[in-house]
Amino acid sequence: MRNRYFLLLDLPFLWVAALMAFVLRFDLRFTAYRDAFLFFIVLASVIKPLVFFASGVYGRYWRYASIPDVVALFLAITGSSIAILVTLVVALWASVIPSFSRSVVFNDWLLTILLVGSLRGSVRLVAESQRIGGAGAQKHDANRKVVLIAGAGEAGMIVARDLRRNPQMGMVPIGFLDDDPAKIGHLIAGLRVRGRLDDVRTVAAAHQVTLVVIAMPTAPGTVIRQLSEQCQGLSLESMIIPGVFELVGGRVTINRLRELQIADLLRRPHAKPSFNAETYLRDRTVLISGAGGSIGAEICRQVAALGPARLIMLGHGENSVFEAHHDLQRDFPNLSLQTVICDVRDGSRLQRLFMQLQPEIVFHAAAHKHVPLMEGNPEEAITNNAVGTRNMLQSALAAGVSRFVMISTDKAAVPRNVMGASKRLAEELVRQTARRFGCAFMVVRFGNVLASRGSAVSIFQQQIKRGGPITITHADMKRYFMTIAEAAHLVLEAGAIGRGGELFVLRMGDPIPVVDLVRDMIRLSGADDIPIVFTGVRPGEKMTESLWEEGAVTQPTAHPDILAVHEEATDAVDWGAAIEHIALAAGTGDPQDILRELRRYLPTFSPVEDRRVDRV
Repeated sequence: MRNRYFLLLDLPFLWVAALMAFVLRFDLRFTAYRDAFLFFIVLASVIKPLVFFASGVYGRYWRYASIPDVVALFLAITGSSIAILVTLVVALWASVIPSFSRSVVFNDWLLTILLVGSLRGSVRLVAESQRIGGAGAQKHDANRKVVLIAGAGEAGMIVARDLRRNPQMGMVPIGFLDDDPAKIGHLIAGLRVRGRLDDVRTVAAAHQVTLVVIAMPTAPGTVIRQLSEQCQGLSLESMIIPGVFELVGGRVTINRLRELQIADLLRRPHAKPSFNAETYLRDRTVLISGAGGSIGAEICRQVAALGPARLIMLGHGENSVFEAHHDLQRDFPNLSLQTVICDVRDGSRLQRLFMQLQPEIVFHAAAHKHVPLMEGNPEEAITNNAVGTRNMLQSALAAGVSRFVMISTDKAAVPRNVMGASKRLAEELVRQTARRFGCAFMVVRFGNVLASRGSAVSIFQQQIKRGGPITITHADMKRYFMTIAEAAHLVLEAGAIGRGGELFVLRMGDPIPVVDLVRDMIRLSGADDIPIVFTGVRPGEKMTESLWEEGAVTQPTAHPDILAVHEEATDAVDWGAAIEHIALAAGTGDPQDILRELRRYLPTFSPVEDRRVDRV
């Protein structure tokens, strides 16, 4: 119904409410108060529609009324009754009317809520019955998908309501599955909870289910895997609502539905996001280097959701920064957003930018990360990862940055390749700078992130699309894995915990055999005949990564997924001077000079001595 019709229907309802208010107070003798009644009718006919209009009641779409709409209507009716009462008091004081009973105003308020609310509620009920009736009819349409929703929590309820409100999607929900025994058999959002999660086979067969929607953003990967395997065994299509960390800054809607990904199967047991980051990021100027990269862009997205005063995206690759900036502008149109194209190796330009932009908090994610490429180009790893971090630190100190968080990698622990060694140099410099200057500068170290740009998972996905073969370096290769969204969230949380000089390591769970990861990806793709080929370990690769040095001491922090790691103190080394010496070696272009200097400063650096360096 259009709101102009509501206005026309409201008037007789308001008159009836006023009449009944007088009858309840004076019985049929209210004719003796005719003048007061007429005065009240005029007030109600003028004040209530005006207040309804001013409070937005006539701007709402009552066909899809929800709790906020009901609250708004209640407040509008209450506000109009107060306005009428004030007007009556003024009229009595000015002798416009001789007397008036205050209970009439209360009766009128109550009756208006009942009548006007019932009018709008009936519209919602009629619309809902039409949708339910339409959904029932759709079940007989062979082109419609009969949907079973796994998870009867808030996310599942939203999915159910959205599907019923959008029949054009061609999906008809018939019920839920949930492991909470208190929910089984009950109606939620008009649909029945038909069994437990392991009852997929029985429920799907009884109701001709063709699609299972997994709506459990906080469920661990083990649960998702079990559901996925059941669906695949029954030849059922499956879709999923993303995990809770992926939903940061957004909300659950059917538009977020997507196919299952490998990250869903490896999702770790959920630790409730604490969002301590909001306390130090809100209304602050935040700069993220490497903003066009996978981790940097995700940190930008999550920072944007926490309400910074300004977000500065600094990166060297213009295309990646442009794309990340475009996405943020779309999702956060009111965000004060600025992009800067700059190479972190350009120290003088960085210092000018920092003095001009005055960032208060910095997340340093800019780095070269590909091990084989950096083995062939060691001077690039040193100048970008180590010298670039030194430049960022010097600029941050000069501009008075209050908090600096460097993103590091598990390859920095017992480094075996130049990339890991360059990141270890950067770690040591950040921590030493924090101790020397007493500032909240810290390091966050973690392992591989799933589906980052250029990662092994991305390469495997491309190989699967081509029909194989999938190339793995070694059958026994293991890696730590975490989703990009999880890693970015925990980086922000670590930034809230740190006081200066800490090395934080994210809990990554157990290392996962890469072969098992690939087999899961093949299964998710629906293929079963894609060959796997082992190509041999590449220069600088480890069979299994370490998250910290041997003999390091780990301590829990205020966040269950973040550890504080205490490795052997190295303050005897001036890490700024060390990086300068190694950078001079890199300037010669001789890889052996670089390796010699790295071994000099990093005792645990153990490169492959007989490496063959292919210049790129």
